[in-house]
Amino acid sequence: MVKLNYDVLATAPSYLNAVKDRELDLRGLKIPQVENLAITKDSHDVIDLTDNDLRRLDGFPLMKRLKALMVSNNRITRIDLDLAKQLPNLNTLILNNNHIEELGDLDPLGNFEHLECLSLLDNPVATKKYYRSYVIHRCPKVRILDFRKIREKERRDAAQLFSGAEGTKLAASLSAKGRAKTFEPGEVLKKAARPYQGPSPEEAAKIREAIKNAKTLDEVTRLEKLLQAGQVPDGSVQRPPRNPDMMETEEDE
Repeated sequence: MVKLNYDVLATAPSYLNAVKDRELDLRGLKIPQVENLAITKDSHDVIDLTDNDLRRLDGFPLMKRLKALMVSNNRITRIDLDLAKQLPNLNTLILNNNHIEELGDLDPLGNFEHLECLSLLDNPVATKKYYRSYVIHRCPKVRILDFRKIREKERRDAAQLFSGAEGTKLAASLSAKGRAKTFEPGEVLKKAARPYQGPSPEEAAKIREAIKNAKTLDEVTRLEKLLQAGQVPDGSVQRPPRNPDMMETEEDE
């Protein structure tokens, strides 16, 4: 994987494309996350991040000039809720072949005021019931969805589907499925450390015996350090330390 740093951005191809827009080419670098784009000083109309390793569509600075963003062939599962604030003039978003699953995951796209062309082909979400109607409902400014022009009949049907009490309830239920997702594929769930409960009766007996048999001050000091590290003197049982700052590594002489 390649971190999107100054060196990568400084050497990435930047050119006028066929429609005379300034384009930044970051294709195929296996970039894991969007970062450091403020270095470009908002100097591009188009950014191409196709064929990378992005899992979230986030990390953008404020980029008022950006009109088109291409992020096909990544592993994106989530879209930043504030993405529209960072890319306020985005007109085209190509998100083909990613891992977006639920209709509710698309809700942030409804915040774009100028988004007219959107493509989500080859995402699991594109096979969901109500997919096209839901996108039309949530993103009223979009005119072309999955490279197909949205017809007026589709707009009327979507408006009818999500109107009234039942329609509002349906839209809310579809939206909630996206918000309910708590982790992404590949994310590691962190287990809370078990708090130290003190020694068991058996361990307490071993501690008393070890202190009783200590013959020198150095040995007593060594025992205290072992106990602070959550260890019974014979090393047979280990506990989480009372205070991680007090942990020390001891080697037997």
